[in-house]
Amino acid sequence: MKLFPRDCQPIVDKIQAMLKKRIGKTVEVMIYGDGAFKDPMGYIWELADPVVSPAYTKGLRGTPNEIKLKYLADNDFNHLKGEEFKKAISKYIKNKELNPVNTMAAQGTTPRKFTDLIGSLSDLTSGSGDKGTPIVYIQGYFDNYTE
Repeated sequence: MKLFPRDCQPIVDKIQAMLKKRIGKTVEVMIYGDGAFKDPMGYIWELADPVVSPAYTKGLRGTPNEIKLKYLADNDFNHLKGEEFKKAISKYIKNKELNPVNTMAAQGTTPRKFTDLIGSLSDLTSGSGDKGTPIVYIQGYFDNYTE
């Protein structure tokens, strides 16, 4: 059985401070679990961790401001190809609304918290079971397609 530390917030804050001192960069840190999911075969809920991340540094607060590239490609820019298409998509992304949740281009991008999304990604990488307690390093998650 893997358990979260009793008092998680001081742990992530300390790790972040140690990394800042050692490498001179601010690295966001979180403690994650695999949340809960419904088994696709047995249709029962596996309640692994009731919270994906009980502690994380402040840079991981919030939700992504995303749009669906597939929607834009299939609808708004389906008449474009090649470099013209790429430029149109890039321009759209650079000028998108601050919160496009209610727009058609954002439909299907579930408005989940960063910690839920990164926790899911970490769990896919680290797996489950008796592998110990891994550290997962994710780079480029906050990069923008247009940059």
